[in-house]
Amino acid sequence: MAFQLPQGAWVGEQHLQQRQYSCAHCGSLVGSNIGTYYLAEGSRPHPLASHEFAIHICPFCRQPTYFCHGAQSPAPAFGEPVQNVPQSLNSLYEEARRCTGANAHTAAVLASRKILMHIAVEKGAEEGKPFLSYVEYLASKGYVPPDGKSWVDHIRSKANEANHEIALMEPADAEDLITFVEMLLKFIYEFPSKVSKRGAAVLPESINPPTT
Repeated sequence: MAFQLPQGAWVGEQHLQQRQYSCAHCGSLVGSNIGTYYLAEGSRPHPLASHEFAIHICPFCRQPTYFCHGAQSPAPAFGEPVQNVPQSLNSLYEEARRCTGANAHTAAVLASRKILMHIAVEKGAEEGKPFLSYVEYLASKGYVPPDGKSWVDHIRSKANEANHEIALMEPADAEDLITFVEMLLKFIYEFPSKVSKRGAAVLPESINPPTT
């Protein structure tokens, strides 16, 4: 949830060249042309010019986003929200996503590792076991698709590497693991909840005739 600003206005707001971006504060895809910019010494002021250093203000949540040579800060979190996940588990998942937006990719990998352990224990695995046993438990219980062994091997190797070695994870490492975790959360929590809310489908009488 976006932080609610008090009533008022940003001092020094002006029109800038419009920039499209995903707001990391509220998650909206916006096209903002309001903000302020840094004028390098010797440059000529031109409010609608393309500036390398600029702060754009989201038209929805009014939060600022800083751009430096095209790089965005804060950057949007990787992945998508998942519905109907238990609160503590969802908080950890959202924390992992926010880590990617803060360029804390090693932390995102470790949080993803913790999520898998949490899911396994919630689904019946014994507490206090090595991480590998939890990954294998989820696979053996059918929570990982039949062709997902390569994903299991990947998340196991990356999580162990981040946990036991001084090795910084790359953005792709964190994004791969969060993609895998997001898939599991949807498969285990979101999709079954959607089906149960809609109720079981009733077959037409011609297909499922009454017995006599």
